[in-house]
Amino acid sequence: MVECVFCKIISGEIDSYKVHEGDLVVAFLDINPANDGHVLVVPRKHFESLEEMDEDSLRSMFLVVREIVSKIKRELNPDGINILLNQGEAAGQIVKHLHVHVIPRWEGDSVKISWTPRGKEKLEEIWRKIK
Repeated sequence: MVECVFCKIISGEIDSYKVHEGDLVVAFLDINPANDGHVLVVPRKHFESLEEMDEDSLRSMFLVVREIVSKIKRELNPDGINILLNQGEAAGQIVKHLHVHVIPRWEGDSVKISWTPRGKEKLEEIWRKIK
């Protein structure tokens, strides 16, 4: 088995602040949060990508994301919430155990998620490839 910090958190080998523990999914506070209330939602089984996941784990993960969003909205009253999944090193995935970030947002906070728009010139070409 790969040495995985999230697998160790799931098993209880590493302490964490768990906010959900289900048969297929665990959610806990991020140790390096972007904002207060930043939660990571992870499948219990070790998957590196969405394509590897079984449907039950995938479905359960996003149902838990929805549950966490509701709790954060009710208890922390943010102005918005980012839901992010980084897959692959080029996309910013640091821990190779698939996970979803649920990040509460407030007007004027320091979190930046942005890109420079590339224009629409290639839309039809890309659409034909992935439709």
